Amino acid sequence: MVGGGGMGGGLLENANPLIYERSGERPVTAGEEDEQVPDSIDAREIFDLIRSINDPEHPLTLEELNVVEQVRVQVSDPESTVAVAFTPTIPHCSMATLIGLSIKVKLLRSLPQRFKMDVHITPGTHASEHAGLRGDGDHECKFLYRLSG
Repeated sequence: MVGGGGMGGGLLENANPLIYERSGERPVTAGEEDEQVPDSIDAREIFDLIRSINDPEHPLTLEELNVVEQVRVQVSDPESTVAVAFTPTIPHCSMATLIGLSIKVKLLRSLPQRFKMDVHITPGTHASEHAGLRGDGDHECKFLYRLSG
């Protein structure tokens, strides 16, 4: 660990993260404003829900840290499925579980119950990714990598 301070007053794992530009706001169409027309849920809508989640270590959003991107969100409204891959800012990020849970809870609170959600770390971006996928009985570690429901 390096640095000092942080939101919790402890040491920061990533004291100087890269900060990315936020995406523009999505324009609302007349069809989306019409309450008589059913709205389908798409990747941009899911991204808009999770982009403003605050990082647990920095006073920045997951979008500003490039932890979440619209291109890593997949949605099938007819099949009622949502998949979100997120990328921790460093390969040994100890906050990955908390980030995944934050995304999952936001989606659970925002989407209709019919949706099945898969929230996972982008493959190849976390140091202990493979340890979490082995059948070693460590449920918390498995939960870190595949938050499905």
